[in-house]
Amino acid sequence: MALLEGKSAIVTGAGGGIGRGHALHLAAAGASVVVNDIHAEGAAAVVAEIIAGGGKAIASAHDIASEDGAAGMIAAAVAAFGGVDILVNNAGNLKDRTFLKMTGDEFDAVWRVHVKGTFWCAQQAARQMVAQGRGGAIINTTSAAHFGSFGQTNYAAAKGAIASMTYTWALELARYGIRVNAVSPLGMSKMSATTKPGEGVLAVQPDPTLNGPMIVFLASNEADYVSGQVFGTGGDRIALLSQPHYGKTLIRSEGWDLDAIRAHFRGQMRGAFGALGMLGQPYPFRGGVKAPDAGGAQ
Repeated sequence: MALLEGKSAIVTGAGGGIGRGHALHLAAAGASVVVNDIHAEGAAAVVAEIIAGGGKAIASAHDIASEDGAAGMIAAAVAAFGGVDILVNNAGNLKDRTFLKMTGDEFDAVWRVHVKGTFWCAQQAARQMVAQGRGGAIINTTSAAHFGSFGQTNYAAAKGAIASMTYTWALELARYGIRVNAVSPLGMSKMSATTKPGEGVLAVQPDPTLNGPMIVFLASNEADYVSGQVFGTGGDRIALLSQPHYGKTLIRSEGWDLDAIRAHFRGQMRGAFGALGMLGQPYPFRGGVKAPDAGGAQ
């Protein structure tokens, strides 16, 4: 029996690129797949690929950047396949601009799709999974951009929020047998094609479909011990992204007043500042951050 035989899966933003790869791999592993994309032609093309390969799939053009759209997509999955066992929140968009120039509309456009779309889809799917009583798997999509990514305040904030939601939902939904993980995938897509090499993008991008096998594994019962984790996937890697945690800590029994901070902070903490940003560059501010008229480069 195929690993996901008898399971129903949904992949958002699956009309091309990374999402298409997820859908193809899930179908090849035996799952019935709802291929969701606001670009209906792309979703239909992926469905045709799956059916041609002997799999089961339907297309959904619901806009997951609205609560009604998310609910409609879940209802379509239930109507077609009798339930929802797997949700892969993959849909996304980019509106890159440096912080001082970014507009509120550009921030909201990314936040609505990535954060609210992920929230609405996951909530609707989790409610259905709870009602079914057989557990399930939710797999979100984050990015190393949430470590800090120049020109991507909106996207970095959204991906950080998704990582935090992943940790929280894993804690809340375990009692229902629902596991929640996330991936940070590699692979060129229409979305990533808007960025340039050197902006956190590899000059040569791996095949976007290579993220699919890890999606299948995380969705399967073989990964029943994995929840609340984020993995870098694609290319030649599977990397565990460490959860945020407290680093070097200074303890002073009588507490910290200003004089004590000034006396000890620089000598004790300065050397502990590590790499900054998604590219993991060495800490760049050891010489100070200075205004242009003070000789600093901005």
